[in-house]
Amino acid sequence: MDGKVHTNGLENFWSLLKRGIAGTYVSVEPFHLFRYLDEQTFRFNYRKDMDDYDRFRLALSQITGKRLTYKHLTGRDRDMSTAAIN
Repeated sequence: MDGKVHTNGLENFWSLLKRGIAGTYVSVEPFHLFRYLDEQTFRFNYRKDMDDYDRFRLALSQITGKRLTYKHLTGRDRDMSTAAIN
């Protein structure tokens, strides 16, 4: 950080976050809110270093070899594991 921290930067971030939630995501589940925040934080922090194409390439490079299931996405895999214990 170069020491240029001010409230306008924070207001800019929240404005972009609210616009993303209202416009792009539309229906945000509280369970996944941290994921939306992580994505917007990444976009905001790298807005000057990367363009959309570079961010897309980085995202694709990080998902290679990973599998996302519906149960994991919805959190049902955790519900099943705790139900088995009880």
